[in-house]
Amino acid sequence: MFKNIAIVSLISLSSVFAGGEKTTQPEPKNPDLPKVLIIGDSISIGYTPYVLKMLEGEAAVKHNGGNAGPTLLGLQKIDKWLGDTKWDVIQFNWGLWDMYRWQYKKFDQSPEAYEKNLEKLVARLEKTGAKLIWATTTPACPKPEHKVHILVTPETQKKYREVALKVMKRHGVRITDLYTFMAPMRDKYARGGRDDDVHYTKDGYRELAGKVAEGIRKALKEEKAGRPRKTSSDRGGEEGRKVSIIVPVKTAVASHSSPKMCRSAGGGVVRGCC
Repeated sequence: MFKNIAIVSLISLSSVFAGGEKTTQPEPKNPDLPKVLIIGDSISIGYTPYVLKMLEGEAAVKHNGGNAGPTLLGLQKIDKWLGDTKWDVIQFNWGLWDMYRWQYKKFDQSPEAYEKNLEKLVARLEKTGAKLIWATTTPACPKPEHKVHILVTPETQKKYREVALKVMKRHGVRITDLYTFMAPMRDKYARGGRDDDVHYTKDGYRELAGKVAEGIRKALKEEKAGRPRKTSSDRGGEEGRKVSIIVPVKTAVASHSSPKMCRSAGGGVVRGCC
């Protein structure tokens, strides 16, 4: 009985997380461009349009169809998001949903469950043969989030961050550290100047896009050079437990408001909360 209820709940949740608005997305003008998939929540939905522009002519960039939500949804939807495409680079993130529990409070969202789910997701992504990039989770808001009224403390976020880094180190996954990059600028780029919202202005998303594009370019360069992706087993001793982290470099900023939509890998335009 409980198992049936859980299955129904998951199906219901997936329809909420995934988003529903779709439109036809034109195929890249140059089909021979490297193919890049970005998997993530509304933070990545916010910066992906800028990444597309920054990498125009260098890569065909797409976002997964809808909102990737928590790791729980990732396990359910990952095969659909990957599809039959031979991806050259996949950047991925789960985190905010696992901490804030939007719309799935009844499910286990502990750091332990988060680690187990990430382990399974990374193992699946490795099977694609793509260069993998973990984008660290951007900062939680300093006050209780305005929809669920949950306060994610710095200590809580640190636990989830450390769990994620442990999984990525174990698999030798490249890291683009969006958390360290955005943390000092969080108040400056908070959407509407709010302390209870995890989202950003267009300026903020543009800044994040610059870091994301930088990480993707480096991964594509490795791919083009034909160098095998280094794993922890390729590095000895303490060095073997280190991960390549993209060091934040500040970029110029323009004044804009928050973007409302993003093209998805499923051929659609997606909107919504994290």
